[in-house]
Amino acid sequence: MIMLSPHELATLMLVSSAPDQLDTTRVELDTLLDCQLIAVETRAGGRRRPMLTPAGVHLLEAAARLDRSRQRGA
Repeated sequence: MIMLSPHELATLMLVSSAPDQLDTTRVELDTLLDCQLIAVETRAGGRRRPMLTPAGVHLLEAAARLDRSRQRGA
């Protein structure tokens, strides 16, 4: 199991919320691809657009649940 760095987790969140604004040359995208948390779609003109895979969605949902439970416990 690979542990994501804070930069990789933040990049995953950016893929979720603003994929068209993300610099597709970010090194973190390679790790997310290797972990199968994102996929990259090639659009017209050769422009690449990252998108979450089901595993990426699941990971972000789990992180949100952890955050909510921590907020309730504080």
